[in-house]
Amino acid sequence: MSESTPPRLRDRSAAYGSLLAAPILPTLAALSVPNLLALGTQSLVAVAETTYIGILGTEPLAAMALVFPMIMLTQMMSSGAMGGGVSSAISRALGARDERRARALALHALVVAALAGALFTTVFLLGGPAIYAMLGGDAVVLPLALQYSGTFFAGASIVWFFNILASIARGTGNMRVPSSTVIIVALLQIVLGGIMALGLGPIPSFGLAGVAAGQILAFLAGTITLIVYLRSRYTRLRLGFVGIPLDRELFWDILKVGAVSCLSPLQSILTVIILAKFVASFGTTALAGYGIGVRLELLLVPIAFSIGAASVPMVGMAIGAGDVARARRVAWSAALASAVIIGTIGCLAALHPALWATLFTSDPSVERAADDYLSIAGFGFAAYGFGLCLYFSSQGSGRIIGPVLGGTVRLLVVLIGGMLLVQQGGDFRAFALLVTTAMVAYGAATGLFVWKTRWGKRE
Repeated sequence: MSESTPPRLRDRSAAYGSLLAAPILPTLAALSVPNLLALGTQSLVAVAETTYIGILGTEPLAAMALVFPMIMLTQMMSSGAMGGGVSSAISRALGARDERRARALALHALVVAALAGALFTTVFLLGGPAIYAMLGGDAVVLPLALQYSGTFFAGASIVWFFNILASIARGTGNMRVPSSTVIIVALLQIVLGGIMALGLGPIPSFGLAGVAAGQILAFLAGTITLIVYLRSRYTRLRLGFVGIPLDRELFWDILKVGAVSCLSPLQSILTVIILAKFVASFGTTALAGYGIGVRLELLLVPIAFSIGAASVPMVGMAIGAGDVARARRVAWSAALASAVIIGTIGCLAALHPALWATLFTSDPSVERAADDYLSIAGFGFAAYGFGLCLYFSSQGSGRIIGPVLGGTVRLLVVLIGGMLLVQQGGDFRAFALLVTTAMVAYGAATGLFVWKTRWGKRE
């Protein structure tokens, strides 16, 4: 690039070049740290919200166990799945030095966000009663679940816009701004959710609806913040839509990764739903304990995401530049790092489950159920983190089918194994063992499928 090139464009070129040539582990660490800090703050949100709901009672905890997987599905689809497709497409365009295409992809990504958000609102507002009743919601728990779900999904489009905007920024290799915004959103959720759930001064208690309303208001603030940033002169890829027509090929570039990636969180949530359905047969106490235990498992998704999302632009730009070998090294390095971090958390949870369970309940029977689950399932978290990070890294390559098939293996293990255990009268700890087996199968299958999948014509 010549001396006459504007400084802002030289800075962009240097940023992209560093992702193509810098040492892998230090670069992954530098990109992952902002995500880890942000998602660590999100973990505090989960603790805070579950604490609020625990104060409201055991029935609200059981309602949360039914609705929380659907909220996580929204988050995983908009951020990790479709958002990963957006980051992948933009990073590959930038790796090929085609900034105009990257800007056009950003416009198409926001159109996808609008349509997907409207779909989620329609499905859960109209189908919510049937969905939660099918999952085991009884006459007491079902109305509470609908109260929580209805408030959140009325604002589903806001959640989709926020996560897609953050993914656009991540696709340029910028983790700092989206992560900072996630922290702001998380802190707002804690404050607003607590005030609106429990009440403060003249503000009455809105219960579960208050928790959901706090979430949506926080995401709205984050969405506005990201729009202002991406329209400013400080961003590496400034949003500008004038003169950019909608193009089927650009939608396909996003959806060939994003739409296929959406199958993975669907399988993950379906796995959780199947297990929740089995556990519901043990009663409300077991369901509440399972909700506490599985919440930790689902919260490990953001940790794998923080490392995997850091690897997406590194993999994508390497693929765009034709360096498939480097893309592979980035993916394996990220997956191993994820396995170590998440595996450590899982072992701690398995050896000391009460440290987590007592944060949310003082009911001995609920705590005992959560302990029974975590003391076994925690040992499978390392394999789960390994496979999950490979899922995110593979998005950068544009070849996502392998990790999706790994999720299919996990789902089949849970479905077939669960049916066998029900027939044989298995207890709650037997289901926890089934969960562990399924996570190990997921990690091993995903690793095998990614290893066998070609990422480029030269392989």
